[in-house]
Amino acid sequence: MTWSQNGGENPWGTTRRARASSGGGSGGGSDSPSFDDIVTRLQKALRSFFDPQSGHVVRRVFLLVCGVVLLWVASGLYRVDQGEMGVPLIFGKFYGPPKPPGLNYNFPAPIGRVFTPQVERARRLDIGFRSARESGERGSNAEARDVAEESLILTKDQNIVDIDFTVFWKISDPIAYLFNIRDPEATIKISSESAMREIVGQTSFDDAVTVGRAAIETKTLELLQRILDSYSSGILVEKIDLQKSSPPPQVIDAFNDVQRARQDLDRLRNQAEAYANSIVPEARGEAEQLLRQAEAYSERLTIEAEGEAARFVAVWRAYRSAPSITRRRMYLEALGSVFEKSNIVIVDRKASGVIPFLPLPEVQKRLRNAQPSP
Repeated sequence: MTWSQNGGENPWGTTRRARASSGGGSGGGSDSPSFDDIVTRLQKALRSFFDPQSGHVVRRVFLLVCGVVLLWVASGLYRVDQGEMGVPLIFGKFYGPPKPPGLNYNFPAPIGRVFTPQVERARRLDIGFRSARESGERGSNAEARDVAEESLILTKDQNIVDIDFTVFWKISDPIAYLFNIRDPEATIKISSESAMREIVGQTSFDDAVTVGRAAIETKTLELLQRILDSYSSGILVEKIDLQKSSPPPQVIDAFNDVQRARQDLDRLRNQAEAYANSIVPEARGEAEQLLRQAEAYSERLTIEAEGEAARFVAVWRAYRSAPSITRRRMYLEALGSVFEKSNIVIVDRKASGVIPFLPLPEVQKRLRNAQPSP
């Protein structure tokens, strides 16, 4: 029904007013509606709109469709929280850079879709064991459950070590993280096990359970990051923490015995080294002392020999100049050297018997012994 067929009444329920015209011009006026008139007309229009006998079905359907479309378009508004990045898709394809935190817009479903991964949240993955939280156990006394198929690793010297470790990671590239790998946690778990087994396979058993733990953590982190980068996974490995590195429970007692034996070996070796460090310098000092004494003795003998040779040469020269005098002097010197060490007793031939004498040598000897030593 048109306005003309409705008696000139418009949808708001008002009658058209004809305007008079004269002389090619236009003129006339209309009364300004009041607020009450406006409210009344609005109520009448709404009743007419929802009245099934009013004939406005097509218009109502059109307006309803428009409202639904507006609501659908408005549903494309989305918010990116702090620590997240927005990744909008249009027909399954990503356009533009990731959206920062705040209010953003993208075409709603089914045309568009938005992912908001948490790029700043640090995640952890336990390998070789399951914590009480992951196992579903309750209570503060709940212990972690060991997973032998993940923790038992073969070392370089064909021994088995039980290693539990934790991988700390976060998202570095949200686009690569969402679209390049299907299951990120499974990928990290498999890659971490592979990297750890490769590094431990290049390490001896003693280093793996004692001094080589830090080196294993560093090398495994580097290798794991290279593996994930080769997948373009958009994952950054922040840290690898070895929770346990020990022999398997079945051989822990034997391992402890071996460790105690090695400690005894180290103790005995240290004692031997300390004894050697104390004996060797003394022996070297004595050897040096004997060497110096031998050198002094050799030098003394050489000097004495040179002196005797010089004295002999002097006597020979004196003998050549005065043979008789030299012989007599040598004879007297020889007698003097003999008699000075002998006890002499003089007996007068004219005496009728042995003359008692005073034992002067014995007295002198006693006097020498009685004198205090300096």
